Amino acid sequence: MCKFCWGSLTALLLVAAFFGYKFVYQGDTEPMSDGRIAIQLNSSERDLVLAEMRAFVATLQSITQGIARKDLAQAAGAARTAGMAAQGGVPISLAAKLPMEFKKLGLDTHQKFDQLALDAEQMEDGSHTLTQLSELMQNCVGCHATYRIAMGNPQ
Repeated sequence: MCKFCWGSLTALLLVAAFFGYKFVYQGDTEPMSDGRIAIQLNSSERDLVLAEMRAFVATLQSITQGIARKDLAQAAGAARTAGMAAQGGVPISLAAKLPMEFKKLGLDTHQKFDQLALDAEQMEDGSHTLTQLSELMQNCVGCHATYRIAMGNPQ
């Protein structure tokens, strides 16, 4: 009886580990011929991710405009809209499909927006803010070079 229990427990842990790896670490992905990784999403999930990316681009434009006008309050305000507060509302079903590195990159990007906002307000140094913006945009470039949002199962 004990051997059966241990065997069942071991099998259950292996299955849990597989699904944990697949849905928490790897996500719903597929390698592409161009070397990027396609993240398979349904249309509503894809729309949500692409809307966030468009919001990032609008935020980047507003930050750049603030720096150019020497209006770091504008840059800080724009950056704050894309910080950690903007991260909420991601459905669990979507989070499970995103690979861990994509999630880490997204988290780091939101944190960089918050840090840029804080430093722009406190330091009032446009050159420093521009340097932070350049570093933040490396996340954008890295993400687009690594991932592609693809249509998976429609829902």
